[in-house]
Amino acid sequence: MSHFEHTSLGAAGLPADLDEAAHRCLVAGFDGATSVPDPLKELVDRGLGGVILFTRNIRDARQVRRLTDELRAIRPDVIVAIDNEGGGIGHLVAAGAPDVPGSYALGVVDDPNLTARCADALAAHLAGLGITAAYAPVADLRHRPDNPIVRTRSFGVDPELAARHLRAWITATEARGIASCAKHFPGHGGTVTDSHLGMAVDPRPYDALGVDLEPFRAAVDAGVPMLMSAHVVFPALDPNRPATLSRRILGDLLRHDLGFDGVLVSDALEMKAIADEYGEAAGARIALAAGADQVIVAVCDLNVTLHCRDAVLDALRTGVLAEERIQEAAGRVRLLAGRYATPPTSDPAGWDADAGIEAARRAVRSRGVPPAVRGAHVVDLFPPPHPGLNWGGEDLLSEMRAADPTATGTAVTGECADPDSLVEGIVRRCGAAPLVVATCDAGLHPWQVRLRDALSVRRPDAVRVDTGLPEGGVLCSYGRGRVNLRAVAEVLAGL
Repeated sequence: MSHFEHTSLGAAGLPADLDEAAHRCLVAGFDGATSVPDPLKELVDRGLGGVILFTRNIRDARQVRRLTDELRAIRPDVIVAIDNEGGGIGHLVAAGAPDVPGSYALGVVDDPNLTARCADALAAHLAGLGITAAYAPVADLRHRPDNPIVRTRSFGVDPELAARHLRAWITATEARGIASCAKHFPGHGGTVTDSHLGMAVDPRPYDALGVDLEPFRAAVDAGVPMLMSAHVVFPALDPNRPATLSRRILGDLLRHDLGFDGVLVSDALEMKAIADEYGEAAGARIALAAGADQVIVAVCDLNVTLHCRDAVLDALRTGVLAEERIQEAAGRVRLLAGRYATPPTSDPAGWDADAGIEAARRAVRSRGVPPAVRGAHVVDLFPPPHPGLNWGGEDLLSEMRAADPTATGTAVTGECADPDSLVEGIVRRCGAAPLVVATCDAGLHPWQVRLRDALSVRRPDAVRVDTGLPEGGVLCSYGRGRVNLRAVAEVLAGL
């Protein structure tokens, strides 16, 4: 008799244990917040390794806890995860997330104890919601000023600085019983393309890439239980495939050279770097064969996840994907679930609610404090929210008005059809009041440079502020999280 005749078969015609193992290798997103849809219930019941939540799944804290409880009622060891980097990248604003300023501001302050306090607050909040895995912190180094995606999500360009803050973040998160995940291996900071929008390539030679591995090496040494791969091609490492799909990078470099034995999870497969070049289903199969343990299908349409699942099962049936590889991956996921799937039973309260604003203030004031400009007209120029990330509605004008009720302002979130009329209207509304012009990543968005310069010609006394990376302003927030902007507003208002 064959092995199949001796073994109970799952719904896909594979041995039940192999069907369950294949499902362990998937992390799924979904639409809705009030209940778990039936297709997701089936996936969880068959062994789904993880569920990733987004803003679309969040209404308030009580609703999130009901949702995570419902998921675990179906299968107690399903991991519930979320992107939770702090700063302007987060999905839990409506659920009362702690305000922390994001990694770059923390790197500017360079106080690992303060970073640990911020990470502890984020992790404690997750524990109270029943979310037990955070796809953070970012370990990418910010090499290029024209990199469109890492920017203030990074701790900085110095690998030793990034390493000490990664250790602080991971250790604090682990102490709360929450799984952390350093990303995006082996680094996304040397590219000029956002992998959400297309295939990113890092053209640097082999010897230049070693510096990017140091933060990941520090994360591994700190016991990080998960790493996330980058959809980036490194010709010096593997000229044919992005890291997510590369056996050389995931196997030889990560497993052998860095000695990582935790769960390696892919970045989301619907990102265009994978979806447009390979397709999500082929991406899932190739990533798992290359050494990934889990693949994320974050899109809300569960049909895409089912298509990826079916491609993996078909590859197992035909022998294209080795059973041993899936069982190895599923084994790592089971170990992760054994440590983190059940929310901590200790009281998650008691985090330091002031850590985030302290960090933001210290970052903003690190280069000195200019004279206050009370009653100013604030022009806030910033790009439209990134479609693949989250914007919680934070804006400089709201924070400025809270700090100085006499302030007025104009927000501009994209290139306008008639910039001359816009400038004329701003100057007229401002009148004799002080003018503040804030830009965010103006080097990537020339329309901001044009408006800023046109306003400076009309008002040479205008105060320049940067709300992304430093670009010559007298103040820099180092990010657009709520506390980043609040700290800038306080300085402008003289508080």
